[in-house]
Amino acid sequence: MNSSAEAPYPNPKYAWYVVVVLFLAYTSSFIDRIIMSLLVEPIKRDLVLTDTQFSLLHGFAFAIFYTLMGLPLGRLADRANRRRIISIGIFLWSLLTAVCGLAKTFTHLFIARIGVGVGEATLSPAAYSMISDYFPKEKRSVPISMYSMGVFFGGGIAFILGGYVVHLASGAADFVLPVIGTIRPWQLTFFIVGLPGLLVVLLMTTIKEPVRRDVVSLTERSDDGTDDRSIRATLSFVRRNKRAYISVFVGFALLATASYGFFTWTPSFLIRTYGWEASSAGYAFGLMVLSLGTGGTLLGGILADKALAKGKLDAKLRVSIYAGAGTLIFGFMAPLMPTAPLALLFLAPTIVSIGIPVGLAPAACNFITPNQLRGQVIALYLFAVNLLGLGVGPTAVAVITDYGFGDPAKVRYSLAIFAIVISSLAILSLVWGLGAYRTRARAMQSSVEGDLK
Repeated sequence: MNSSAEAPYPNPKYAWYVVVVLFLAYTSSFIDRIIMSLLVEPIKRDLVLTDTQFSLLHGFAFAIFYTLMGLPLGRLADRANRRRIISIGIFLWSLLTAVCGLAKTFTHLFIARIGVGVGEATLSPAAYSMISDYFPKEKRSVPISMYSMGVFFGGGIAFILGGYVVHLASGAADFVLPVIGTIRPWQLTFFIVGLPGLLVVLLMTTIKEPVRRDVVSLTERSDDGTDDRSIRATLSFVRRNKRAYISVFVGFALLATASYGFFTWTPSFLIRTYGWEASSAGYAFGLMVLSLGTGGTLLGGILADKALAKGKLDAKLRVSIYAGAGTLIFGFMAPLMPTAPLALLFLAPTIVSIGIPVGLAPAACNFITPNQLRGQVIALYLFAVNLLGLGVGPTAVAVITDYGFGDPAKVRYSLAIFAIVISSLAILSLVWGLGAYRTRARAMQSSVEGDLK
């Protein structure tokens, strides 16, 4: 038994302070990640791109190294100082977001987005691991959901800020900056959202590295002293519990795919379908994401913790299944509405439904995983989420629009088809794994002070 299991948890006020700082880091990362969604039209115009090419910039370019770097960085989070890892990552992605503002071609912007992905890959494996060490297991869903609210808080701010910049730039000339030279308004936006993230690095210096908890020995540890935190040990553990992990990885990744698809194309849907100005689309959708998305994420954590307190070990998956059903129903109906007010009315429950599972996914992974493997398991989860979510979500909608309908104005129908297919697959995956997840959760509960069976 690890002595850390006996150590008292930190003061709750300080633990929540850590969550707030990590939340700000995640918010910063999502502002930098999502800002392109409202800059679709000016970037397409200046770089002469199709919807599919833009979707590759927004999703695939970011996802390439974000996914590939996840596992080694997750392993690093299981071994090294997590606060230091996160600080370095924030510095990298903030700087490289600003570099996106220097892009003059598709290739330049593609390479810069890859760099942003590398920096952001440092954050979540280390952050989720830290939060799990600051709170008892029966109280982790809410703080993890609080941290995960950065997805929607950052996304909402990105849309609102993007709308404001588009409004200011609608009649403005190009900007001339010292050394850099002449840049377009959309390029200036990347400077505006990228550089302030460096301030979060300073806040990270006020956080302490927590004691690692729930460290248990693994039965596959070899007699020759093989490290039970190795990638081999992690993959072996996941294989022995493959149904539970495949269900979680694939199911939540598909729910994230729905999220990224709607995040990327809803502003363009409002612009192309109802003739809205880009600034109006940014303000309206940004406020909805900021309020309803964050509210949905917090609601998911509250519902899951209440169900867990009643002995429902699969609570995180069950709550997410209901959320997937909401995304399917309302996400299908919203883009087909005849008027913009009706579309917004149905988008509201869509965004709440999309928000609910965001914090539950990493909490579900941590709930069935020993501490010394959590960074790597979260990295595997993020690999699936970003391979499908970022890599497929934005591009799937674009491909349906470009090659299915052949008309950018019909993006509304692409979104409706996308919502049905992706949400249905997500629900099926989570339902398929419920029994295996409960079995793994019971085993984890009984093995915190012994060997995993």
